[in-house]
Amino acid sequence: MSTEPTPPADPRPPLRLNVVVAHLDASDDGDVLRSLAGRLLDQGAVTDAFPAALLARERTYPTGLPTPVPTAIPHADPQHVLVPGLALATLARPVPFGEMGSSAGTVEVRLVAMPLLTDAREHLAALQRLMGLLRDESAVADLLAAEDDEDLRGRAARRLAEVLPTGEGPEPVGRGDDAQGVEA
Repeated sequence: MSTEPTPPADPRPPLRLNVVVAHLDASDDGDVLRSLAGRLLDQGAVTDAFPAALLARERTYPTGLPTPVPTAIPHADPQHVLVPGLALATLARPVPFGEMGSSAGTVEVRLVAMPLLTDAREHLAALQRLMGLLRDESAVADLLAAEDDEDLRGRAARRLAEVLPTGEGPEPVGRGDDAQGVEA
């Protein structure tokens, strides 16, 4: 029997890769958001009001980030989320998103990371942790290099596990539309 104290459990809930799309072909930011929201609706991860709330929030508070590889982090308020997690998409070609904190600027986004959180307090903390990944140019380049959805899901699970500390590591990454876990 060990006399070592047991480390406290990580209080953060799991951040699951609910939807993962490699090379999403979209004409504009609204098209990206509608596509991801539709997939989340199909999975039962969000409410019927989520797509409209997502689009409205993005118009009011743009989320394009001029990170080393331009990224957007669109999200809706927690009351529209049924299953916490993350929707992640690489884009077939850059798509302009409004720049966060700017009234007129845009960012040519190549990666979209959409946090889906049910707790408003956890929302900011999850966004801050996600930024650790998005600021790492080599990690984002690795995600962009994924050949298909399954490859992107595996790469994302590994990369998120590197920047989002966990107690036991990520859950195994599976195939298909199952929501796979990564601690957040």
